[in-house]
Amino acid sequence: MPIRFLIVEGYTPQGRDAYDAAGMSLGDALYARMLTRWLPGAEYAVWRPRDSVNPPAGPENYDAVLWTGSDLNAYHRDNPLVAAQVAFAARTFETGTPAFGSCWGLQVTATAAGGEVSPNPRGREIGVARRIQLTPEGREHPMLRGKPAVFDNFSSHLDEVTRVPAGAVVLAGNDFTRVQAMEISHAEGVFWGVQYHPEYDLHDMTRLIASRAQRLSKEGFFLDADDLERYIGQLEGLHREPDRKDLRWQLDIGEDLISAEIRQLEFRNWLKYMVLPRAAGACNV
Repeated sequence: MPIRFLIVEGYTPQGRDAYDAAGMSLGDALYARMLTRWLPGAEYAVWRPRDSVNPPAGPENYDAVLWTGSDLNAYHRDNPLVAAQVAFAARTFETGTPAFGSCWGLQVTATAAGGEVSPNPRGREIGVARRIQLTPEGREHPMLRGKPAVFDNFSSHLDEVTRVPAGAVVLAGNDFTRVQAMEISHAEGVFWGVQYHPEYDLHDMTRLIASRAQRLSKEGFFLDADDLERYIGQLEGLHREPDRKDLRWQLDIGEDLISAEIRQLEFRNWLKYMVLPRAAGACNV
């Protein structure tokens, strides 16, 4: 039997429109691409709370749940879109359904388990999260098995987990964001997640930056429109020709960002250690 996943795509209508205008794929498409890369033949449904706050089915009806990024804030609990997703994350723990997520996925799941998310006092971490380091626990954890002790990954967030929920273990962090990877054991379930975006590639990051061009320029990331376009052009150039030494050096882009095998290792390990054994066990009942 095919393994069935639910992808929770949490963007608001405004976030969707900004991405569409910039030619950026939304989170469900990026996660579907990553999922089918490493598990061809996997089946998946998508829940977009902006279209309906009621999920198509409970988490117990899927083999696993995937959480994408979002432009929501987990601490806005009075927002129906946030409340619906926090409740679904709590239900996922209660049913014991394995889950994985990035950025918003980590934040909404930490909130559901009793943690706290707040604005990062250092501001926005955008483009590349640099020098992410494994904690002692992370060096022994199966999610990060085979990962370099220090690595970079794609990133875009303003918020961070500021109170780790009971039953959680921080697996990686950097100077900008203390919680970059975490396991959360809560109720009957286990979540593995990251603050960064392994589902992105260089092209996806250019489209994300383009979708937030005015905001990023206002915040001082670019001097002017020409500066922004120059940077985007370099990223796109490296995406087309990943072996260009000049662009790798100028942009400080290593194999940990270029190679999907390295960049998405956390997700691959989650499939290997959390999803496939459980699915095999269900088939043998």
